[in-house]
Amino acid sequence: MDKQTQLEIEAAAWRKMLGHFQKRTDVQNIDLMNMAGFCRNCLSKWYMSEAEVRGESVNYDQAREVVYGMPYDEFKDKYQEKASDQQVESFKAIKWGEDTTE
Repeated sequence: MDKQTQLEIEAAAWRKMLGHFQKRTDVQNIDLMNMAGFCRNCLSKWYMSEAEVRGESVNYDQAREVVYGMPYDEFKDKYQEKASDQQVESFKAIKWGEDTTE
């Protein structure tokens, strides 16, 4: 596979993933963090960082709008729920390397 085709495939996969995350507003960021170790905000930070590497100026709010498909505050108001105690405890345990399956 040539580099341009690979780049196009990766870009298409990125767009599909963003579309999936934008449709699945029921999936909370803390659930993503607990299950996969990253969330929409992580994707936003990676996007912003890669733009900067390439000499493009993209701030965090702009990057989050790309990932969320709307301004972050709007997403938060419409879809973000308060994390449960169990979600927070799972996050803390994972963050510090503790096993919560026992």
